[in-house]
Amino acid sequence: MIEAMLVAIFSVGGLALVFGIILGFSARKCAVKGDPRVDRIINVLPGANCGACGQPGCSMFAEKVVKGEADYKSCSPGGASAAAEIAEHLGVKYEGTDRMVAFVKCNGSDDNVKRSYIYDGPKSCVAASQLATGGNKKCLYSCIGHESCKHACPFDAIEMKNNIAVVNTKKCTGCSKCVQVCPKNIIEMVPDKAKVRMPCNSRDKGKVVRENCRAGCINCNLCIKACGENAIGFSNNVMTIDYDKCTMCLECVNKCPVKAIRYTV
Repeated sequence: MIEAMLVAIFSVGGLALVFGIILGFSARKCAVKGDPRVDRIINVLPGANCGACGQPGCSMFAEKVVKGEADYKSCSPGGASAAAEIAEHLGVKYEGTDRMVAFVKCNGSDDNVKRSYIYDGPKSCVAASQLATGGNKKCLYSCIGHESCKHACPFDAIEMKNNIAVVNTKKCTGCSKCVQVCPKNIIEMVPDKAKVRMPCNSRDKGKVVRENCRAGCINCNLCIKACGENAIGFSNNVMTIDYDKCTMCLECVNKCPVKAIRYTV
């Protein structure tokens, strides 16, 4: 009886060993070899898995880049240095790109904007924006100030000052997470080198702006007249700056009567 059991055990074990060897050989013989450039690119990336590139993670981004399905310069946290290394691994010529950072288009701090009432609801910009008034600030287009963008930033690049979001451009990687969560759509990505900016997103006419905010754009057009490069225009009643044309001469900054245009250091 014992001998029969041992024979059965050894037989099964022998078959398992044989099948294991066959499977191992087949796996090695039939394995699809991955592109070694994927691992090299992953090692170049910062590993933030922030999604700024449009992919769910750094590994997927590396795979898409190698396949030519994603722009190798799309990793904002990695910046120019990562893009240059990736280009080298891909065997392509690196073409530089401007570093992009988040910018809050609002001057509506507690020092400048008036309030309609005291808000006592959930500390969430989305929740506050869903009220009939869109928030408790007089200006309907202003930063609500309930820190949704701050909590969304994985790099601790946003802080609140006088109930308005302020971006630390040295920490900002341009991942645009803050842009995605802002219910007022007042955060945009701008070139870091573009220091002349308009922190106002109000679409109201000048008279209404004056009633609601001391530092809002009143659409006086003096900045347009002052700009010799035709870099300033208006779209949907909001002043815009063409950063490719702007030479940062500061004429618009000096002419603005309400100091709504800012030179950001």
